[in-house]
Amino acid sequence: MLGLPDHIRACLFDLDGVLTQTAKVHAAAWKAMFDDFLKAEAGRTGTAFVPFDQAAEYDRYVDGRPRLDGTRTFLRSRGIELPEGSPDDAPGTRSINGLSTAKNELVLRLIHEQGVQPYQGSVAYLDRLAAAGVPRAVVSSSANCRDVLKAAGIDGYFDTVIDGVVGKREGLPGKPAPDTYLAAARELGIEPGAAAVFEDALAGVASGRAGGFGFVVGVNRTGQADALRENGADLVVDDLYELIEGAAK
Repeated sequence: MLGLPDHIRACLFDLDGVLTQTAKVHAAAWKAMFDDFLKAEAGRTGTAFVPFDQAAEYDRYVDGRPRLDGTRTFLRSRGIELPEGSPDDAPGTRSINGLSTAKNELVLRLIHEQGVQPYQGSVAYLDRLAAAGVPRAVVSSSANCRDVLKAAGIDGYFDTVIDGVVGKREGLPGKPAPDTYLAAARELGIEPGAAAVFEDALAGVASGRAGGFGFVVGVNRTGQADALRENGADLVVDDLYELIEGAAK
C-alpha cells in the first residue's frame, strides 16, 4: 500500500522539494545573493561576471546542505576563499556568514510574499502513513523548518523534527553526512536499516545511502532522476503519490 519494502518501519522526509514547494524559492534566493556577490567580485578583481547557474550549480553545490556549507561549497567551486566572519555580520558582508545571512533574508522575504504550499501528493502519502501508524520525521538543514511546516499546514504529521536549529545545537554535520538522519532514527527508536529516507537533493540522497538506511527514495522535481540514482536512490519517483498508486519506476 505504501510502495515500500516490507522491512521499513519509519519514514524520514526532507522538507524543501519533498514536502513543500519551497526548493524553487531557495534556488531563487541563492541565485539573487550569489549574483549580487559575483558582480561585485568581478568589478573588484576586473574579471568577467559569470552568473550562478540556478539549475546545475544549485543542485551540485547548494541543495540540501546547511546554509553556511552551501555558501562555502559553491565559492570553493569558483576558487573564491572568504573569511568565515561572524553570525552578527550584516547581510552581504564579504564573509561566509554575511552572504549566508543575505540569502536567509531573501528566502524569508520570498516565503512571506509567496506563502508556502505543500505538494498534494506528499500530503496524501502522509495521510496514508499516519493511518497505518508509521512513525514519521522531518530532516532538514533549514533553521526555518518548523515555521515552514506550520505555514504549509503540515506540522502535525510528524513525530520529530531534526532541523538546522537542532543540528547546530547538537553539533551534527550536515548533509551529505548522515548524522541528521541518524539522529531522527534515534529519536523514533528505529534502526537505520528499518527506515526509509525521502530526498530530492543529491546531497540528501547521498546522506541516506551513507547512513545505511533501509530504503532511499529520490524525488525527482527537477529532471535529475539519473543523478539521484547515481548518488544512492533505490527508487526514483516524480511525486510521492506514485507510491500510493504503485506506479513508481
